[in-house]
Amino acid sequence: MEVEDLTVADQANLETPGVENTDEGFTSVLSKKSSKRKRKLEDGQMDTDGPVASKRPDFPPISGDRMLDGKEEFRKVPVPPHRYTPLKENWMKIFTPIVEHLLLQVRFNLKTRNVEIKTCKETKDIGALTKATDFVKAFILGFQVEDALALIRLDDLFLETFDVTDVKPLKGDHLSRAVGRIAGKGGKTKFTIENVTRTRIVLADTEPPVESVWQY
Repeated sequence: MEVEDLTVADQANLETPGVENTDEGFTSVLSKKSSKRKRKLEDGQMDTDGPVASKRPDFPPISGDRMLDGKEEFRKVPVPPHRYTPLKENWMKIFTPIVEHLLLQVRFNLKTRNVEIKTCKETKDIGALTKATDFVKAFILGFQVEDALALIRLDDLFLETFDVTDVKPLKGDHLSRAVGRIAGKGGKTKFTIENVTRTRIVLADTEPPVESVWQY
């Protein structure tokens, strides 16, 4: 078999995929992206450089009745003896927003001394039961009804309680002085903390003193 040597002109006439020969003798190499685009155009595919919209499922909102599947949820808040009278005096202020705004059922059980809150068929918001429970707890801890109502109207509020002895174990006069320093003379220290941290604070002198912080 005879092998013929190719001349320079014959080599230039050879077609190499992805390589174009110019008249000046330089060889321009096509990039892989451009070759892929040409293939797509030849196959009839559209070349789009813009972002492709993601296909996210669009689900309609579900009512609270459907999420509960007909089941009724129940919460109860214990009431200490020293809060019976304030609860009785402000019962209508507590009852009205829970029933009319949150569409829940509420009652005070005289036997167990608990405020019982329950969902019903008219309940639309799945989180209404939690809001009503926090609202009643805030009042039981000593907050004013007007301040506690913000827990129902706004979503970015939370209620936090802790014992002073959880921070540092104190007894006797040392415990009383610690609570007094938090309150300050005439409540000035407490008011300063509330204004700076945008909170509401209640100091309750029951068993070990409890500090309830309501932040928003």
